[in-house]
Amino acid sequence: MIHYATTDVLEVAYQAFGPDDGPPVILLHGFPYDVHSYADVAPMLAASGYRVIVPYLRGHGPTRFRFSETPRSGQQAALGADVIALMDALSLPRAVLAGYDWGGRAACVAAALHPSRVSGLVSVNGYLIQDISTSMEPLPPALEAGFWYFFYFLTPRGQAGLAADPRGVAEVIWRRNSPKWAFSPADLDRAATAFDNPDYVHVVIHSYRHRLGQAPGAPLYAAAEAALAELPPITVPTVTLDGTADGNFPATLGGGPHFTGPRTHHQVADAGHNLPQEAPEAFADAVREVYPLP
Repeated sequence: MIHYATTDVLEVAYQAFGPDDGPPVILLHGFPYDVHSYADVAPMLAASGYRVIVPYLRGHGPTRFRFSETPRSGQQAALGADVIALMDALSLPRAVLAGYDWGGRAACVAAALHPSRVSGLVSVNGYLIQDISTSMEPLPPALEAGFWYFFYFLTPRGQAGLAADPRGVAEVIWRRNSPKWAFSPADLDRAATAFDNPDYVHVVIHSYRHRLGQAPGAPLYAAAEAALAELPPITVPTVTLDGTADGNFPATLGGGPHFTGPRTHHQVADAGHNLPQEAPEAFADAVREVYPLP
């Protein structure tokens, strides 16, 4: 069942699981994926006693912008602001935030800028706040190849290609992101329904152009982006995860100066980039670890 929450910018569509009085956990999906990344994780956590909220990110699924004049921004500050606005709309003073890819970035942004609102963080691939000032510094060629779509989306041809076949673009990214994940056509079809959103292409294109310094941010998020440019520390209790079969983000030992609070790190064997869908028990365990129930 889909629920809705009204924020200053969005009508956020979300799924809900578990008891209303349980500790809240917000599970945040990535691109090009949707809420079904948590199809197994959410019931597991609900059965443990958590109140689980799984929103569709801006530009995805039934989530809609409230006003035509609102910039269809996909920048990192917007994603983080959406999380805090959703918590406000649901009257949640604090919540555990857990995510990967865009969702992990949103969670990291919220945790860094609003630590009093975050009772725990689970982030796949560690610290995901973008350093836009260094975005034009090249990576090793083997890694650049996996990010082909970053550069494709900088062009009018890439924007047209995403609009013409979002499912096809997603399939290529999925296969590179998770080479050991034997997803089915039905898995992809289910996620692709979330791409049928009037703002999907605009949000995605802006996200990648902004992160590479090729598009301005929305004025609404200027102050937050300035704060993020300083690469602020994350002080809240954190569990970071890396999949050993992530096709674009090699697994690390979990080091990093930007986490200054308590943190543990785990490598998840044979999991790729969409870690909660590929290794749901490991992801659920990370939430239980960062915020254990009595």
